[in-house]
Amino acid sequence: MEVFCGSRFWDSNLTVHTDNPDLTPCFQNTILAWIPSIYLWSALPFYLLYLKRNKRGYIVLSMLSRFKMLLATLLIQYERLRGIQSSGVLIIFWFLSVLCAVGPFRSKIMTTAQGHVNERFRFTTFYIYFALIIIELILSCFKEKPPFFSPVNIDANPCPELNSGFLSRLTFWWFTSMAVHGYKRPLEDKDLWSLNEDDTSKTIVQRLSKEWDREKAECKQKEDVSSMKKSNHVLNHVGGNQEEAEVLIRGKKHNRKPSFLKALLRTFGPYFLIGSFFKLIQDLLSFVNPQLLSVLIGFIKDKDAPAWWGFLIAALMFICAVLQTLILHQHFQYCFVTGMRLRTGITGMIYRKSLAITNSAKRSSTVGEIVNLMSVDAQRFMDLMTFLNMLWSAPLQIFLALYFLWQTLEASVLAGVAVMVLLIPFNSAIAIKTRAFQVEQMRYKDSRIKLMNEILGGIKVLKLYAWEPSFSEKVLEIRKNELRVLKKSAYLNSLSTFAWISAPFLVALTTFAVYVSVDEKNILDAEKAFVSLSLFNILKFPLNMLPQVISNIAQTSISLKRIQQFLSHDELDPNCVETKVIAPGNAISVRNATFSWGKELKPTLKNINMLIPSGSLVAVVGHVGCGKSSLMSALLGEMEKLEGEVAVKGSVAYVPQQAWIQNATLKDNILFGQAPNEEKYQNTLEACALKTDLEVLPGGDQTEIGEKGINLSGGQRQRVSLARAVYSSSDIFLLDDPLSAVDSHVAKHIFDKVIGPDGVLKGKTRILVTHGISFLPQVDHIIVLVDGKISEMGSYQELLKQNKAFAEFLRNYALDEDIEEDEPTILEEEEVLLAEDTLSIHTDLADNEPVTNEVRKQFLRQLSVVSSEGGECPSKMSTKRRICEKKPAEPPLPRKNANEKLIQAETTETGTVKLTVFWQYMKAVSPVISLVICFLYCCQNAAAIGANVWLSDWTNEPVVNGTQQNTAMRIGVYAGLGLLQGLIVLISSFTLAMGGINAARTLHAALLENKFRTPQSFYDTTPTGRIINRFSKDIYVIDEVIPPTVFMFLGTFFTSLSTMIVIIASTPLFAVVIVPLAILYFFVQRFYVATSRQLKRLESVSRSPIYSHFSETLSGASVIRAYRRVKAFVDISDLKVDENQKSYYPGIVSNRWLGIRVEFVGNCIVLFAAVFAVIGRNSLNAGLVGLSVSYALQVTLSLNWMVRMTSELETNIVAVERIKEYSETETEAPWIIEGKSPPENWPSKGELEFVNYSVRYRKGLDLVLKGINLQVHGGEKIGIVGRTGAGKSSMTLCLFRILEAVKGEIKIDGVKISEIGLHDLRSRLTIIPQDPVLFSGTLRMNLDPFNKYTDEEIWKALELSHLKRFVSSQPSMLDYECSEGGENLSVGQRQLVCLARALLRKTRILILDEATAAIDLETDDLIQMTIRTQFVDCTVLTIAHRLNTIMDYTRVLVLDNGTVAEFDTPANLIAAKGIFHSMARDAGLA
Repeated sequence: MEVFCGSRFWDSNLTVHTDNPDLTPCFQNTILAWIPSIYLWSALPFYLLYLKRNKRGYIVLSMLSRFKMLLATLLIQYERLRGIQSSGVLIIFWFLSVLCAVGPFRSKIMTTAQGHVNERFRFTTFYIYFALIIIELILSCFKEKPPFFSPVNIDANPCPELNSGFLSRLTFWWFTSMAVHGYKRPLEDKDLWSLNEDDTSKTIVQRLSKEWDREKAECKQKEDVSSMKKSNHVLNHVGGNQEEAEVLIRGKKHNRKPSFLKALLRTFGPYFLIGSFFKLIQDLLSFVNPQLLSVLIGFIKDKDAPAWWGFLIAALMFICAVLQTLILHQHFQYCFVTGMRLRTGITGMIYRKSLAITNSAKRSSTVGEIVNLMSVDAQRFMDLMTFLNMLWSAPLQIFLALYFLWQTLEASVLAGVAVMVLLIPFNSAIAIKTRAFQVEQMRYKDSRIKLMNEILGGIKVLKLYAWEPSFSEKVLEIRKNELRVLKKSAYLNSLSTFAWISAPFLVALTTFAVYVSVDEKNILDAEKAFVSLSLFNILKFPLNMLPQVISNIAQTSISLKRIQQFLSHDELDPNCVETKVIAPGNAISVRNATFSWGKELKPTLKNINMLIPSGSLVAVVGHVGCGKSSLMSALLGEMEKLEGEVAVKGSVAYVPQQAWIQNATLKDNILFGQAPNEEKYQNTLEACALKTDLEVLPGGDQTEIGEKGINLSGGQRQRVSLARAVYSSSDIFLLDDPLSAVDSHVAKHIFDKVIGPDGVLKGKTRILVTHGISFLPQVDHIIVLVDGKISEMGSYQELLKQNKAFAEFLRNYALDEDIEEDEPTILEEEEVLLAEDTLSIHTDLADNEPVTNEVRKQFLRQLSVVSSEGGECPSKMSTKRRICEKKPAEPPLPRKNANEKLIQAETTETGTVKLTVFWQYMKAVSPVISLVICFLYCCQNAAAIGANVWLSDWTNEPVVNGTQQNTAMRIGVYAGLGLLQGLIVLISSFTLAMGGINAARTLHAALLENKFRTPQSFYDTTPTGRIINRFSKDIYVIDEVIPPTVFMFLGTFFTSLSTMIVIIASTPLFAVVIVPLAILYFFVQRFYVATSRQLKRLESVSRSPIYSHFSETLSGASVIRAYRRVKAFVDISDLKVDENQKSYYPGIVSNRWLGIRVEFVGNCIVLFAAVFAVIGRNSLNAGLVGLSVSYALQVTLSLNWMVRMTSELETNIVAVERIKEYSETETEAPWIIEGKSPPENWPSKGELEFVNYSVRYRKGLDLVLKGINLQVHGGEKIGIVGRTGAGKSSMTLCLFRILEAVKGEIKIDGVKISEIGLHDLRSRLTIIPQDPVLFSGTLRMNLDPFNKYTDEEIWKALELSHLKRFVSSQPSMLDYECSEGGENLSVGQRQLVCLARALLRKTRILILDEATAAIDLETDDLIQMTIRTQFVDCTVLTIAHRLNTIMDYTRVLVLDNGTVAEFDTPANLIAAKGIFHSMARDAGLA
C-alpha cells in the first residue's frame, strides 16, 4: 500500500491515540474512495438479475430522475426503464459514499484551518463533490412517480406497499396510515387494502398446481420408463435366467410417489431463502454488541483514553442494534408472507381437488377430515414457517456463543452449558406431562359443553319438571374435575416458568463459581462477567426454541403426508360421458355400459342399454337399492365406467334425492349463478309451489337459509332444489325422486305444473326416478330396474301387458297410495325409503294383500320413530313453530326487514376495554390475592437487581497479588439472591395460577346459576349457539388464556421497570431522556393495540366462511359438477380465502411495524445508557457501566413483548365482559319462597280457577290469552281445543308460570300460584310435554334425576307405561344409556318415557300436551289408555290435536283467539253447532 500511495498507509498516532484523530491521506484516497465502488460492483450482478425479472413499465423522465442522473447514470437509467420507483441499492451506495467522504472532508477543513492549502483546485472540487453526494443521498430517498404503462390498478383500495420507497419498506412506514386510521375509529372491512398480486389465491394456486402437475408428470414418466425397461428385459430373457427378471419386477415397487414437498419447495423456496439470508446476517450481528460492550468496559477502565473512543463505541452499538432490528423484521416479514402464501396455496389445492376426486376416494375420508386438512394442517405449515430457520440458525447461534464464551472464560463455560443441557429434558418432561393433562381437560370440557348443549336444548322441559338443581349439580361436578386438572397443569407450568426464568441465572452462577474456584489466578472482572452474561442471554433463546421447532416439524410432516395422500387420490374422468357425438334425435344414449362406484368395487349397474329421444319424459322405477340413483350418477359421469359408451347431449340440470341447499338467500339458491330474469323466476316459484312458503318465511325470498337448509322443512328443501333445476332451463333434467319428500297433493301439483306432459318442462328431456304410481300412466317411457340391470322398457300399457316385474311393482305399491291419504304420518325422505325397502322384502314373501297392509301399518308405526320434525303437515304453521322451538342451535341469520327481528344481532365490542372489566376480573380473582401477586413481582425483581448489583460490586473488588479476596462469600451471596428470586417466581406464578382458577370458578358458577334461573322468553329470542359460545369459548379464554397473558404482562412490565431503575441509578442523567422515549413508546403502543385488535377480530370473522363454504361444497359436489359450476365455486372459495388474507396480512405487518418502532425505543435506551456512561466515566466504575449497558441490551425484547401482551390482554379480557353480561340477565321468580310453601299434600283436590287472566309471551307482543275466566272441579277431564295459534299451549305455560300473568290470577285449590316459589309450584304439577325430551345419561336418571324413588316404584311406572319389556330386555336394565336427545329410542318410546315420568310423580293435576303428527296411533292409544286407568281421580287437562281422544271427556274448552269461545260437554257442543261442531265435522266425527 505504501508503495502504491507514496506515503504511510496507517499511522496509529495520527488516528487513534489522540484527542483529535485524523486519517492518513493514503488511507483516505484508497480505502475510503474504494468502499462505495466495491459495494456497487459486488451488488451489481445480483441486482441486474432482479431488474431483468421486474417488468412494471418504465418511469417517465422527471426533474427528480434528471438530478439523479448526475451520477450512477447508467444504473439509474436501467432502473427507470425497468420501473423501479425507489432503489435500495443506490440509497445504500450514496449513504456509503457520504460516510466515506466525511473523513476526508473533516481533514481537508482542518488542513485549511491550519493554513496549509497547496492544491486549491483539488480542494474546491472535493467540496463540490461532497455537496453533490449529500444532495444525491437526499434525492434518492424520494420515490419516483408510478411507472408508465404499468397495468392500471383498478383496486378501490390498493396496498401502499407496492408504491412505497425503499426506506418506507425498510421501516414499514407505509403501514402507518392504517395504524392511525385504526386508532381514530375501529377498522372495518372496507378499510382493508386489497392483496398484492403475488399473494392472491389465483396467482399462488396457479403456480403451486403447475409445480405439482410437473412433479406428478415426472413420476409418471419415471414409472413408464421403468416398466418399459422391465418389459424389454423380460422379453430378452424368455428362456434365460428367470431370477433376474423377478428382481427387476420387485424393484419396480419402489418407484417414488409424487412428493408434494418438492412442489412446495419449488414454489415457495426461493422467496423463503431471502428471509433465511437476512436471518444469517442478523445472527452474526447479534454477537457484535457483547464484543462492543467489552470494549466499552475496557474504555471506562482506561482513564487516559480519548473521549471520542467512547462516543464511537456508543454510536457503533446503536448502529448495530438498529441494523439488527431492521434486518430481523425483514426476515420475519419474508417468513410470515411465505407462511401466508403456503396456507393460501394448500387451501386452494385441496378445494380444487375436492371437486374432482372420485366418489370412492371421497368415501375413504369423512367430510370432517377433509375440512381438517384445510383448517388444521394448512395452519400447521403457516405456524412452522416462522421458526423454520431456527433449524440451522439455533445451532449456529449456540456455536458462536460458546466460541466467544470460551474465549472469555475458557473451560468453565462447559459447566454452564451442562446446566442448560440438563434443563432441556426437565422442560420436555414437563411439556409431555402438560400435554397429557390438556387431553384430559379437553375430555372434561367436551362433556361439559355437550351437557350444556342438551340442557339449553331442553331448558323448557327442565323448567316444567323443576329439575334444574339436579342438572346444575351435574355440570358443576364436571367443572370441578376440569378445574382439578387445570390446577395440576398450572403447578407444572409454574415449575417450567421457574426453570425458564432461573436458567440464565443458574448457568451464570455455575460458570462463575467454577471459573473462580478452578484457579485463584482467575479474576472475575466486569468485562468477563457482563460480556458472558449478555452471551448467556443470547444462548437462552435458541436452546429453548430448538426442541420446539423439531416437534413442530414432526407434526407438520404428518400433515404433509395427509395432504399429499389427499392430493394423490384418483380424479373423475371428465371424458367418461361423451357430450359431442350422439345419434340424431336422441338426447341420451347408453350402449353396453357397466358402472361401479369404485375401480375395486363390484359393478352396481350391468349391461345398460338405452336410447332416450329428445324431449321425452322417462320414468325409472324399481325396488329400493336396485340402482335408480346410481343410473342418474352414471349419466352425470360420477361413477367409474368399466366398459361401454355413454353420451349425453346438451346441458344438464340435476335434482338429487337429498336436496342440497347452500347457505345463501333463497333466491340465490334458485338462481344458482344464472342471470336474474324476474318473469322466469316468478313462473318457477309458481310451478314449484313455493309462493305460499315465501309468505311464511320471515324475509320472503331474501331469507337467509342456514347451513344444510336448516330453517326449511324437508319438502321445502326439495322444492327449492327443483326450482333451481327449472330455472336453469337446461336441455336434460335428471330428477332423482323429487316427489317423495313432499305431501301427496303438493306432489300432484308439481307433477302437473312442472314435470308432466303439460308442465313447465314439456319439450325438454326429463328422466324421473319415482315411487309414485299415479304418475306413471302419463309418462312416455318407463324403465324398470332390477338389481342393476334394465329388466324391461316401454310405455305404461305395454309393460302392464307383459305382466312381469313392472306389474308386480305396481301391485306392491298400489297399497301405499291409499294409506298415504288418510294417515297423518309425516315421514322424512329417508324413512319413506326405509319403509319401501322393508316392505318390498315382505311383499315378495306373501302376495295376499291384507297381510301386507297390516305389515305396512306396523312398519310405519315403528318408523315414526326416526324423526318428529320435517315433512310438511297440513297445519304448516304449527310445524313451523315447532321446528323453530326445537332448533335454535343455528343462530338465525340476519333478517332483511328489521321489524320482524326475533333474534337481536349479537353486539361485538369495539374500541378500548373499560377499566371496570379489569376490576371485575380482579374481584373474581379476589383483590387481596391481586395485591399479593403485584407485591411478589416487586420482590422478585428486587432480588434480580440485587443479584446483578452484587455481581457488579464483586467485579470491582480490587485485585491483590493477582487474586481476589473472599470469593466464597461473594459466590454465596450471589447464589442466595439468585435462588431467592427463583423461589419468589415460583410462589408468584403459583399464586397467579390459583387466582386465575379461582376467577374461572366464580365466573362460571355465576353464569351457570343465572342461566338456570333465566326466564324462558330469553331462550326464545337467543340462539343456543350464542349461549353455548359463552360456556365454551369465553370460559376457555378465562381458564387458559388470561392467566398466562397476565403473567407475561406483569413479567415484562416489571423487567422494563427494573431496567429503567438500574440505568437511572448508575447514570442519573438518563432520567432526562426517559420522558420523550416513554411518550413515543406509549403512542406506538396505543396505535398498535387499537389496530391489531380490530384486525384480529376481522380475521377470525372472515376465517369460518372458508371452512363452512368448503364443507358445503363437499356435500354438494355432484350438483355443482352437474350444473357445470365448478369454476364459479373455485372462484368463490378463492375470494373467501383472499378476504381472510386481506385482514391477516395487515395483521402481520402491524407486528413488524410495532417491532421496529418499539425496538428503536429500546435501541435509543442502549445508546443513551452508553453515551451517559461515557460522559460520566470519571465518576463511574466499570462494574456499574457493565450492569447498566447489559440491562439496556436486554430491554428491547421485554418492551416489545409488553405491547403484545397489553394487546392480548385487552383482546381477551372481553371474555369476562361477555360472561358478566350473561350472568346478569334478568331472572325469573325465586324457586322457593321461605315461609310461603304450600302444605305437603297440596293440591289435594285438584281444583283450578282462572280469574280474569291475561298473558303475553314477551313485552311488546300482543296478549295471547285475554281475560279468561273459568273453573275446573277436582277430578274433571277437560279437553282443550282450538285452531293453531288460539292459545292452547299458552294455557299450560301459564299454569307452570313459564309465562307470568299480565293481569288476573290462577288459583289451585284456592292457593294463588303467583305467591309461592316456582319449584314448589312446578314440582306439584305433572305434565306430559308435546315433544319428548330425553337427556344423555342412564334411563334411571331420565326418570328420576333426584334419586327420590325406589327401584320398585320405577319398575312399576315402567310396567304401567308399557316399557317394562323393552327395558328388561336390555343388558344394563335401568342403567340403559340414552344417547344425546334419546336418539337410540324411537319417538314412541321416548313419549312413553315421559309417561313413566308422569306416573312416578303422580300429582293431582296432569297436563297432557298431545303430540301432533309425529306420534303414531299405537303409542297414542297406549298413553290415552294408561291415563284413563291410572289418573282416574286426578284433574286432567288435555290439549288435543285429534278430537277422537277427547270425545268422552267431562268438558271441552274451545279457545278462539285467546278467549274462551265454548266450554261444555262434548255432546252439548256438537249439538250447539258452533266451532267445535265444525272441527268435529272436519275430523269426520260429527
